Amino acid sequence: MTVIPFEIPRRRPRRRAERDIGRRVLGTLRKWRRRAHERAELAKLDDRMLKDIGLTRCDAEFLSNKWFWRA
Repeated sequence: MTVIPFEIPRRRPRRRAERDIGRRVLGTLRKWRRRAHERAELAKLDDRMLKDIGLTRCDAEFLSNKWFWRA
């Protein structure tokens, strides 16, 4: 009877650069999601609340209409 050797292939450990890229991508996605959420909340505020934070309705509309990837 012939025996066929079997080895479980090991995963190649991820290089540090690959991990750093993954972290940066996830960080960017989180930042974009937070911006989108904050801008949606800003659009919901009434004039009194905007005045409390020092913004006008025009400022709030400008900021809430910006794309999420724009700072």
